[in-house]
Amino acid sequence: MSRAEIGAYSARVRAAHRYEVVNAVNRPKIAGARFHFIGAGGVGMSGLAQFLIEKHAIVSGSDQSATAVTSRLARLGADICVGHSGDHIRPDTEAVVVSAAIQESNPELQQARRQGCRVYKYAQLLGELMNHFESIAVSGTHGKSTTSGWLAYCLKQAGVDTNFVVGAEVSQLGASSGSGDSSFFVAEACEYDRSFLNLKPQVACILNIEADHLDCYRDEADIVEAFYQFARGCKPDGFIVANGQDANVASVLDRLGGERRIVTFGFGTKCSFYPRHVRPDQGSYGFDVYREGRRLGATKLSLPGRHNILNSLAVIAVAVSIGVEPDAILGVLDRFTGVDRRLMFKGQVNGVTVLDDYAHHPTEIRASLKAIRQKYHPRRLWCVYQAHQYSRTRFFLDAFAASFAQADKAIIPEIYFVRDTDISRSEVNAKILADRIRAAGADAEYIGAFDAVCDYLERELGAGDLLVTMGAGDVWKVADEYIRRLGGNR
Repeated sequence: MSRAEIGAYSARVRAAHRYEVVNAVNRPKIAGARFHFIGAGGVGMSGLAQFLIEKHAIVSGSDQSATAVTSRLARLGADICVGHSGDHIRPDTEAVVVSAAIQESNPELQQARRQGCRVYKYAQLLGELMNHFESIAVSGTHGKSTTSGWLAYCLKQAGVDTNFVVGAEVSQLGASSGSGDSSFFVAEACEYDRSFLNLKPQVACILNIEADHLDCYRDEADIVEAFYQFARGCKPDGFIVANGQDANVASVLDRLGGERRIVTFGFGTKCSFYPRHVRPDQGSYGFDVYREGRRLGATKLSLPGRHNILNSLAVIAVAVSIGVEPDAILGVLDRFTGVDRRLMFKGQVNGVTVLDDYAHHPTEIRASLKAIRQKYHPRRLWCVYQAHQYSRTRFFLDAFAASFAQADKAIIPEIYFVRDTDISRSEVNAKILADRIRAAGADAEYIGAFDAVCDYLERELGAGDLLVTMGAGDVWKVADEYIRRLGGNR
């Protein structure tokens, strides 16, 4: 489908009744209502705040420190304060939104309760807002930020001006959230602390299910149960789009029986949507897309990694199932360049390519390192991995140790943590992780401080090497500092 044809199709879509604005969006009073965000600097919280600003709400907020994120909210019109004080809650504040890190002792939260404000957790407010749209919630242990951002981008390219709130910045959409003039709302649905159970979507997408967040789930079976409850929360007249070859997802679908319409995607021809003739294409893949035995057309991706074939099939399955013409989606998939901190190109200096990636689970690390080798073919692949949370590191220590086989060198700085107990911090550390990686056969070294890591990289890296900083914490600072020290192009 040519750009001109896509443009003509987009005009037809915008004119169709099904994509008109749903008047019900104003049932929860938004325009003119005053919302206060405690912990406004996080990606999810700031995205939801920006969405409300674009819907003409009055937004204020606070965080412990000023950041680029809080500065952007201020530029958009939010009243942002640094630090927490009960004085930040104005008398006319109607609702207060709290991030997961906020404790009941927070002075702003205490003042909000004294004033009788409605108090929401992030996911509670997101769920309430989504109830008034044709909502699409993208869940899964891995890939949900990329897939939800990809879906929002492709829908907009195809003429469906969707609303969206996802868990990472999408540079091509200008932010992690946005207000659209259609009835659709795409959101990332996070399973941490079962927060996604607050969402009751029209379309529930499940990419995969694996053990994670064992600080708030008993075991993998407990996680599968939560995804089952999420799937059951899909509206009765809605449907589920799910990975048809993931064993844990299959168990969820089996339990649902005929409760909901189910659309599957995967590499197998028994899935509703599947690829054929998969072929390497400039560091990624091209393939033909089939739906229940019928060829829809050919497409290609710009994102590397075989896992992104599955993510793209989820995008296709959702879009086509809500009525978008296949050609309008297949023709724009390769224009999507990804979301923030997912195999993100940071720069090149002295012949060294520098990337940054969010992978913080063994499965994600393996997939990212494999994708890097596939796309860049580096002389040597150096990975600076900052583990995220002591509890996760302890639960998956052996799996982490085995996940660096594709790296020529793994450097392990101190563990990033937010919510770990003193007991968790006493049971494992970064040096133990580095030792386990070496015992598993990979070359690894513990270097605790970021400055010392950068010193080491300056001495050791050479032309043709590739450096990737990896983890869900602040390890991206190593990539930035390495480039700054050597005066490279970003």
